[in-house]
Amino acid sequence: MTNAALHVARTGLDAQNLKMQVIANNLANVNTTGFKKDRANFETLAYQQIVAQGASSDGQNQFAVGLSLGSGVQMAGTARMESQGSLTTTGNGLDLAIEGQGYFQVQMADGTTAYTRAGNFSLSSEGVIVTPDGQPLQPQIQIPEGATGLTIGSDGTVSATLAGESEPTELGRIETARFVNPAGLQALGNNLYTETAASGQAQTGAAGTEGRGALRQGALEGSNVNVVEELVDMIETQRAYEVNSKMISATDEMLQYANQNM
Repeated sequence: MTNAALHVARTGLDAQNLKMQVIANNLANVNTTGFKKDRANFETLAYQQIVAQGASSDGQNQFAVGLSLGSGVQMAGTARMESQGSLTTTGNGLDLAIEGQGYFQVQMADGTTAYTRAGNFSLSSEGVIVTPDGQPLQPQIQIPEGATGLTIGSDGTVSATLAGESEPTELGRIETARFVNPAGLQALGNNLYTETAASGQAQTGAAGTEGRGALRQGALEGSNVNVVEELVDMIETQRAYEVNSKMISATDEMLQYANQNM
């Protein structure tokens, strides 16, 4: 039983170590545009059933509770929290924030589509709206040279006044994508996500329609990490790690005592 206790305590150390990594990543990205924090979820490992509930205890009676011994804990997964981050006004005409559900669509180097909440866009040398890493926004929007008065409506309509003209010209429309289960998107890094079987297929269309959030020009969405909550969670995780470590020390002392006195 004492050897089993060592194993259980070790699983506790492993689980808390992984949770600390999740917290560290959340805190590291506290200033990352559009970042969504993760939450660690745990589950029990298999139980060893010594006496089954309801088994016969004698000729006329049954065990009411039985005897089952747990074998520890493991991390079941990480759940991404999709709550809205705070919006900060920047005044930059190419900064966009989504108020509500939805993701911007960008084209990867291999031609596939990735999704992001980070709306800190720029212009390429060809005048195409791109991410900081150079991936073009989809559908692709190109701003002609010399265009002024760039405006992006809440529905994603992009307009600008072209050289030699007095009235704004519509240049295209930014479409956003929403998912049945956005937490099922796979994180790629660089603020990008990709579609999976768990997320469901992307439902694309104009911003502000069919459950997709509206766009706000000249603003950026911050991360939804609450530093105070993460620090409290970090302290709790540290204490849980220490308790499991003490369990290993206590079990080791019990084994030493048994070896010396048997």
